[in-house]
Amino acid sequence: MTPLARGGFFFAIALLSVGCDHSSRTLKMRTALDAWQPAVAIKELDKELGVKSDRERPKKLDGDKAILVLDRATLQQALTQYELSEGDYQAADKAIDMLDLSHNAGDSIGKYIFSDSVGRYVAPPYEKLLINTLNILNYLELNDLSGARVEARRLAIMHKYYKDRLHQHNAAMGLGGLLAGFVFEQSGDANEALHYYDDALATGSYPALSESIARAMVNGSYETPRLRAAAASAPASASGDSGELLLVIGYGRVPHKIAERMPIGLALTAVSGSIHPSNVSAANKLAAQGLVTWVNFPTLAPAPPGGYGTASATVDGAVVNTSDVADLAGEARREWKTVEAATIVSAITRLVTRYAAGEAARAAAGSNELIGVLASLATQGVLTALDTPDTRSWETLPARVSVARITVPAGRRRVVLSARGVTRTQEVDIQKNGWGVVTLMALR
Repeated sequence: MTPLARGGFFFAIALLSVGCDHSSRTLKMRTALDAWQPAVAIKELDKELGVKSDRERPKKLDGDKAILVLDRATLQQALTQYELSEGDYQAADKAIDMLDLSHNAGDSIGKYIFSDSVGRYVAPPYEKLLINTLNILNYLELNDLSGARVEARRLAIMHKYYKDRLHQHNAAMGLGGLLAGFVFEQSGDANEALHYYDDALATGSYPALSESIARAMVNGSYETPRLRAAAASAPASASGDSGELLLVIGYGRVPHKIAERMPIGLALTAVSGSIHPSNVSAANKLAAQGLVTWVNFPTLAPAPPGGYGTASATVDGAVVNTSDVADLAGEARREWKTVEAATIVSAITRLVTRYAAGEAARAAAGSNELIGVLASLATQGVLTALDTPDTRSWETLPARVSVARITVPAGRRRVVLSARGVTRTQEVDIQKNGWGVVTLMALR
């Protein structure tokens, strides 16, 4: 094959490769969920995973497969397939790495946002935290406190990372603290429950927790000013012929990642204080010559028109007040903001590197100007195709989570949960001094 033919061949391959990003592959899944057809959405994921049913997982969770299994876990939870969901959450958790935002290193960000070879998925910290948080719900629905405690202790590692390395609390930690505290309170470990409840209170005010905290402080020794203040506001305890209901409603979906194109001049202005001067000069030169006009990088899709609505709950026909305890869509956007500038810098830096590789190919062509130009275009084209922004993310996470925790008379209770046009009706038998958990995942 002549150099000219080789150049045309590789350039054609590059053009065919453009646009094959993750969010394009999961479009059918999202479309099915918009119409609230979760079973269809799972079948679309199974096709991408190369398995015959959602009872199977690929032997190796490499590339996109781990994040697809994670998406499937949330959908199985929505379909009340809790054992299948639990298995997928655990498998995905082991196969997914976490981006360490405490370092915020440019090289790490670059590997996170571009998929040169579609390697192991690297999750933002809030996604890793929520794997364990949502899996707790599976165990609670299965009345498995032992499994829930194991998951809660895994969650404690992520809570420690947020507090010690990132020096922050967030809504996702609050949700995790509420659920893990409930698990240990029902397991009879008051001190462990109080640690988690304190984590929850650090993220916001949860009046519904006051009675539980007061009860746990009678049996435990762990105290903080937040816990004491919450216990002081607790109402009088209910009679012994009652139990507790925990209702959890997830609804909407967090924004998924999409590939963004920004004019090179605007991109340089946006990160003027973060990019190396030599790369600014090189990028400006390319723009002036008309060789590059756009820079490509991942970003988050806009919120749905009209927002996410609200959740509602009734128990035996009586309305139960629920509280939105976790704005996970907001958390996704907040955490993305911490890497956004590094995202654009990495995109520009890689653009300059691509051009340098193209110039090297042109120089190698010698005196034949036409072959040199084609070789340069082919090299840059192939590298551009390989430099596709990584649009992988956990797309089936709920945008909002609403919670209610109430005391009810012992006996059989009828629970109805609703959000975004999706309803779940469930009867649950509450034993004297016992508990029950009912969840809804309306992921549309």
